[in-house]
Amino acid sequence: MATTLADERQHPGAHGATRDLTHEVTNQPPPLSPYDASDDTALLEGLRREGAEWAEEDLRRLGRLAGSAQVQEWSEQANRHEPVLRTHDRYGHRVDEVDFHPSWHHLTRTAVAEGLAGAPWADDRPGAHVARTAGGLVWGHTDAGHGCPTSMTYAAVPALRRQPELAEVYEPLLTSRTYEPGLRTPAGKRGLLAGMGMTEKQGGSDVRTNTTTATPAAEPGVYTLRGHKWFTSAPMCDVFLVLAQAPEGLSCFLVPRVLPDGTRNTFRIQRLKEKLGNRSNASSEPEFDGTVAWLVGPEGQGVKTIVEMVNCTRLDCVMMSAALMRKTLVEAGHHVRHRSAFGARLVDQPLMRNVLADLALESEAATALTLRLAGAADRAVRGDAGEAAFRRIATAVGKYWVTKRGPAFTAEALECLGGNGYVEDSGMPRHYREAPLLSIWEGSGNVNALDVLRALGRDPATAQALLDELALTRGADARLDTAAAGLKDQLAAGSQAGARRLVERMALTLQGSLLVRYAPPAVADAFCATRLGGDWGYSFGTLPAAAGVDAILGRALPERG
Repeated sequence: MATTLADERQHPGAHGATRDLTHEVTNQPPPLSPYDASDDTALLEGLRREGAEWAEEDLRRLGRLAGSAQVQEWSEQANRHEPVLRTHDRYGHRVDEVDFHPSWHHLTRTAVAEGLAGAPWADDRPGAHVARTAGGLVWGHTDAGHGCPTSMTYAAVPALRRQPELAEVYEPLLTSRTYEPGLRTPAGKRGLLAGMGMTEKQGGSDVRTNTTTATPAAEPGVYTLRGHKWFTSAPMCDVFLVLAQAPEGLSCFLVPRVLPDGTRNTFRIQRLKEKLGNRSNASSEPEFDGTVAWLVGPEGQGVKTIVEMVNCTRLDCVMMSAALMRKTLVEAGHHVRHRSAFGARLVDQPLMRNVLADLALESEAATALTLRLAGAADRAVRGDAGEAAFRRIATAVGKYWVTKRGPAFTAEALECLGGNGYVEDSGMPRHYREAPLLSIWEGSGNVNALDVLRALGRDPATAQALLDELALTRGADARLDTAAAGLKDQLAAGSQAGARRLVERMALTLQGSLLVRYAPPAVADAFCATRLGGDWGYSFGTLPAAAGVDAILGRALPERG
């Protein structure tokens, strides 16, 4: 006689187990959230060191918010429910709007309110730009996509200042902490977001080949644009900085989505890009046809005008890569603490500890460099010429190297979770898809490496600024001294074919210098031994036997009660 399911539950079978017991969950980690995304010793030390210790209390509050279950759910939802393009309304009128999930708006509203968009430009306190970068390192534990419009808004302000009459109108709104979505007259809103339109299909990073034209109108400073941009993110921003060919050459223009009289400017969104990652963020191809624009800076100096915007967004690429490293390291550390294999917790097994410690070194080096770059930016905008020279070269170096390390780092952190990390609901695939973007956005590796060569060739002060920085640790570590001495010779003989090799050496030597100065001996020694001394393999988890693994992990991933 056949047994029913109810019978089986009440009377275990021959092996003494019921069917329900197959659903008992064991040896799986609990949810990570809630956690404190600012619980990072290297981050907090860097915040204080670079002059923004006054922001620590707010940073800790933001860290707890970023790691909350609610905000982590917003991040997942914003990526699951991707933006949708509406070219026309129900009556056939052209509207060119993009609809976002409410979670996107929750995340963006919080980021703007916390000063992660243009707010530092309206803050006179020394360290304001450092505080924003530190906030980005923490809020970067959420969704990367909404960081695009906040980053471009931050970067637009110094470029817009090249046209004071426009800055007078728009800067107070770009530096506002109020997020108001929806297309309306800019002057009628309490806060604005900015985007930029640089690349075109025929040129990409070679913006001097742009074919979008700018024709002067009757009113001074006003032009009409005609052309097609290839990759313009966040098309629902209020205003855009756009490059176009004016009579005197490539120039920069301010393009509002809505004109001062309340009519829609021509900004036809042809399609949204189907991207590898960054799915919560809409990236588009807009077409201009009689689009009204205002000149920013002199005609023919578009690249010079917009380069300050690029410097700012490159810093944010470094910041977001460092944030992604830290986020995936925290995820990996949480998993191995609660997962056992072969009779022991993964975190207690020597090989896994080697992998985690190696990742922790990479993460701390990225964080230290990010905050040093932010400190240089903060001091440069306040008139420090030496820091301006250092920023000019070191930001491109950091953009090249830290963003290059991101994909390999994220892949290794994902592997710490094994098959669990390959499953979408772990969140790790989303992070893995995000990582390559930061190396591509604002110039791929080759573009940044060549930019370093140009900086060295045009302004000898940049090389000297880097060497002066490295001289601060002379005599502290023989491996670092050797690397710095070799770098000095390489700087004089830089060639295009060897540009990547040169920039890699610059980045590693600079990171080593920062860790020797500021990190505990175990961290600095392991970094110099591996990244500069060559006692390392070709993948993460190949630290030498002498490395202070316990001390490194105790700093990066301390056990909490």
